[in-house]
Amino acid sequence: MRSLLPKVALIIPAAGSGERFGAPIPKALVQLNGRTLIEHAILNLGSLAAQIIVAAPAGFEDQFKNLLGDAVTVVTGGSTRTKSVKIALESIDPEVEYILVHDAARPLASTELGEQVIAALLTGEVAVIPALSVADTIKEVDASNYVVLTPNRERLRAVQTPQGFARETLTKAHTQNIEATDDGSLVEAMRGKVKLITGEDRALKITNPEDLASALKYLVPAVAADIRTGVGIDAHAFSSDPKRELWLAGLRWENEIGVDGHSDGDVAAHAICDALFAAANLGDLGSNFGSAKPEYAGASGARLLSETLKLITSAGFAIQNISVQIIGNRPKIGPHRLAAIAKISQALGGAKVSVSATTTDGLGLTGEGKGIGAIATALIIRSESLLK
Repeated sequence: MRSLLPKVALIIPAAGSGERFGAPIPKALVQLNGRTLIEHAILNLGSLAAQIIVAAPAGFEDQFKNLLGDAVTVVTGGSTRTKSVKIALESIDPEVEYILVHDAARPLASTELGEQVIAALLTGEVAVIPALSVADTIKEVDASNYVVLTPNRERLRAVQTPQGFARETLTKAHTQNIEATDDGSLVEAMRGKVKLITGEDRALKITNPEDLASALKYLVPAVAADIRTGVGIDAHAFSSDPKRELWLAGLRWENEIGVDGHSDGDVAAHAICDALFAAANLGDLGSNFGSAKPEYAGASGARLLSETLKLITSAGFAIQNISVQIIGNRPKIGPHRLAAIAKISQALGGAKVSVSATTTDGLGLTGEGKGIGAIATALIIRSESLLK
């Protein structure tokens, strides 16, 4: 397989806004276990290709270039997935014979799956896509939500990526003036033959924050009988009060205006608390520390983290890992990253913590400098499983 790699290019359309995900940054830049989704995708499939092209959202090109390095060609994506792939095709090297198209939203699709797609292409297939059997009964409905058809699920498949194509086939498919949710559909539309191979469970699609928890299970060794994961997102607008102090990641930031909130507005701490509550099924930040509980008015992020630890521990769980990504133009996290990690870890009883930061390049609440946000993931296990 390795001798054939120079003939392969990898295209990743990653220009989606992440609106359905609910994050204030493009979904491809959301972190999963310390790496962004786009980094995971390239780590798993990049070794199969001599050329990698990523279609980034407009305004985020430099951020993608800085993140991915010179080995990846970054182009400005289009308003739809189909348009992004079509744009990326314009940058394909002349010697490329086969093209893999892969969604950044499927970050854990394995190298082995990519190799299987390429192997099928080498047998003469012109379009190869991985797919899984459908376990549920599927209903087709009309505009009024009445069932009009129940397809035979034995003939239904849920398709995944990476999808592989002979270069000429994919190029021709994209000359059609139609939109599709996957490139295999474009080949079908011109009556091309599309071969299905068996996909894999780990090539799941990240659509909602809860999907990060599902994906995390593939990255964590199953050493415990009961592993739980959770995701938390928080954002606050900067205060109009110039005397309001900024508290973030358990630290007070000098010469920075703070954010409004019932407590101290520490978005990093709040996102972590929500992630832990979600993992343990103990409600959320509002139900545990919200405005209905005046004792938490003005409470520090460190205090809320400590209180959350008590609740998690009382429910029989132990924290294994915390990852939080801070989103905003300011303050600059880098110089104080280690202090932030230490403060959060201390509040959580010495738990392993990672802290990262990103911006939204002038877009949205954080990009316009109106506020700051954070996304956190938490990994917890049943305490008694540690004794086994």
